[in-house]
Amino acid sequence: MTGSRPSDVLSGLRAAATPYLFFTGKGGVGKTSTASALAIALADDGRRVLLVSTDPASNLDEVLGVRAGQEPSAVTDAPGLHVMNVDPAAAAALYREKVVGPYRGVLPDSAISQIEEQLSGACTVEIAAFNEFVALLTDPQVTERFDHVVFDTAPTGHTLRLLSLPGAWSAFLVTNPGGASCIGSLADLGAQQDRYAQAMHVLADPARTTVVLVTRPDDGPLAEAGRTAVELRALGISRQRLVLNGVFTATDSNDALAAAWQHRGQTALENMPAELADIAEVDRVPLLPVPPVGVAALRGMLDPQPPAGPPAPESDAPVDSPATGLGSLVDEIAENGRGLVMTMGKGGVGKTTVAAAVAVALAHRGLPVTLTTTDPAAHVDTVASDEAPANLRVTRIDPAGETAAYRESVSATAGAELDEDARKLLAEDLESPCTEEIAVFYAFARTVAEAGDRFVVVDTAPTGHTLLLLDASRNYQRQLARQSGQAPPEEALELLSRLTDPDYTRVLLVTLPEATPVHEAAALQDDLTRAGITPFAWVVNQSLTAAAPVDPLLAAKAGAERPYLAEVTDEHAERIAVLPWTAAPPIGSERLAALAYASPGSGDSDRGPTLLPRV
Repeated sequence: MTGSRPSDVLSGLRAAATPYLFFTGKGGVGKTSTASALAIALADDGRRVLLVSTDPASNLDEVLGVRAGQEPSAVTDAPGLHVMNVDPAAAAALYREKVVGPYRGVLPDSAISQIEEQLSGACTVEIAAFNEFVALLTDPQVTERFDHVVFDTAPTGHTLRLLSLPGAWSAFLVTNPGGASCIGSLADLGAQQDRYAQAMHVLADPARTTVVLVTRPDDGPLAEAGRTAVELRALGISRQRLVLNGVFTATDSNDALAAAWQHRGQTALENMPAELADIAEVDRVPLLPVPPVGVAALRGMLDPQPPAGPPAPESDAPVDSPATGLGSLVDEIAENGRGLVMTMGKGGVGKTTVAAAVAVALAHRGLPVTLTTTDPAAHVDTVASDEAPANLRVTRIDPAGETAAYRESVSATAGAELDEDARKLLAEDLESPCTEEIAVFYAFARTVAEAGDRFVVVDTAPTGHTLLLLDASRNYQRQLARQSGQAPPEEALELLSRLTDPDYTRVLLVTLPEATPVHEAAALQDDLTRAGITPFAWVVNQSLTAAAPVDPLLAAKAGAERPYLAEVTDEHAERIAVLPWTAAPPIGSERLAALAYASPGSGDSDRGPTLLPRV
């Protein structure tokens, strides 16, 4: 066995590991680190383990210190462990070539181009990635080669969509065996029907599949875990296990911030949602001074040691400045009187909180504001829940509602002029699970258009899902035209020009002062820049450095932040706001307004945002 024998952290999950394990939860709760630590532990026990990321914004490479591709690759420092990423774009390219390849040299070039055009949409990306996922559940060669397949999934909303697709596509193929869809003929998909049914059976079998709900001792992640537990049971996935990550116990009784942190966690656990009460199997992982990166650190996560003390700072340069934080950013945004503000970043970094704080601050300036979200798992209404200003409207893009409305609209317009057979084909096409993606895109385009005469603040889905939405905009336009038989609406046609107009759109990149969130935000900034979208500012959220803790563990965490604060300031951001960790969660208009307006203090955990000076 490689490495030392870990303590009892995750020992229950380790002992009861089924062949398939899915790690899911709200962004930022530690899915990748806990999934990776368990995979390493199982490999250390002599098991053959495949660790797979299904997140479009996978960070397995950074966490494990390896290069994960589309085929299993061995992890040198953990014999028995292999890793891979399900890359949606690469899977779609392979899928298209599999469909088109046999016809090259047989059909005219114009026909080949038409097929490629049809297969260029986001629906193709989804079905291709989905087929890769199904293969891992149903391919006998995978079972023969590996004892366990551990899935590190995307944040909750995307994961629930993935796990529901075997049933959705199976039902669609049963009712439309010879029809058409947004990915062309269903004949090839029909051949996959048995595999989809088999995948459903594997997911529902408690002897083979466990879904691990990873959460933190915090109200938001716990509430989302509770909702997820209910939705998974509705899908027939009954074997669930809970991992409470980042449980903190203060060791310095004189540190008010540490006491508040511990009290906040204990209160959240005491008020744990009833939906989680039925989950008897619970594992606790203590808060770590530094996020585990690398195989050795992930082994150490299972056998944590108390910090010897905070690391010496690399620089004596001040972190605080007398300038305001979000308030100064909002002042500049407000000058236009209207426009689109989008918060983007890795799941769990606080995009919803920052979006809500900006929206409340704009509304308090007397400006008309809409606060909304494209994240299937977000709940902006709970963040801005109390006595919101009258000129602040809080909405969300509801995938189910938008899909129903879209189907009704297309049927009433395009379907009105069709004969009975054509209407039947259209109805079949609209029942495809891919239709939801088109409907959500259409709703997003309409939402962006509303910023022409008011402020619209959009809390986006985590990075990977957001990039897919933006990258697929032209493809969605083509699919809208194909299904409706008409030119795409102005909102869809103008979407890209509005997003790339710096006078219309301001993007706030939200991150935590940690390696993975910062590096993911930097990669997102590069992707946005290539698309012609220049981020307006960076917001570094939940900084312990700005809150000046005394407790040894929290002080160690604060010390570990400094290189990443410096990296954002020196390498990535033109404008940057740093928000300190606060004792009370910023929920409700009053606390959000305080977050946006408060001036820096003298180390109090309730003080407002600060600006990090540029060096």
